[in-house]
Amino acid sequence: MDKKKHKELLEKLNLLLESVIQDLGYELLDIEYLMERGKWVLRVYIDKEGGVSINDCVLVTKEISPILDVEDPIENSYVLEVSSPGLNRPLTKEKHFLWAVGKKVKIRTEIPVEGRKNFTGLLEDYKDGIVYINVDGQLFSLDFENIEKANLIYEIDKSIFK
Repeated sequence: MDKKKHKELLEKLNLLLESVIQDLGYELLDIEYLMERGKWVLRVYIDKEGGVSINDCVLVTKEISPILDVEDPIENSYVLEVSSPGLNRPLTKEKHFLWAVGKKVKIRTEIPVEGRKNFTGLLEDYKDGIVYINVDGQLFSLDFENIEKANLIYEIDKSIFK
């Protein structure tokens, strides 16, 4: 599947599932469709205030699975996984970037910025569609629309081991 078709499929899935997931009391954080260990996987990340349990994932799976079966937006067979965002939570919406200001993030852009596509550093700010990330003392301005993938980088407080 080429990049354009993949992006279109993810947008279609987002439109199909977002309102259903919201009606259940969850936020749709991200959708991934990828090949893992020789099988296609459709992974749907959800979140809610206070976090997500395995029971939440089961409930959402039971609700969206029949919708996916009826609408049939994916041509080949796949495994459906509903998951919590985990420690390295995806940042997919503008409000996620606002929440993550002051935290370490990893961002990959579609089009290179100053000759690079990968940025890992402190998220300094998000304003008017621009993400400001400090990478080793250098501040980069990334257009939100140019972001292909972004995740929070969870860092362990090493002082607890002393």
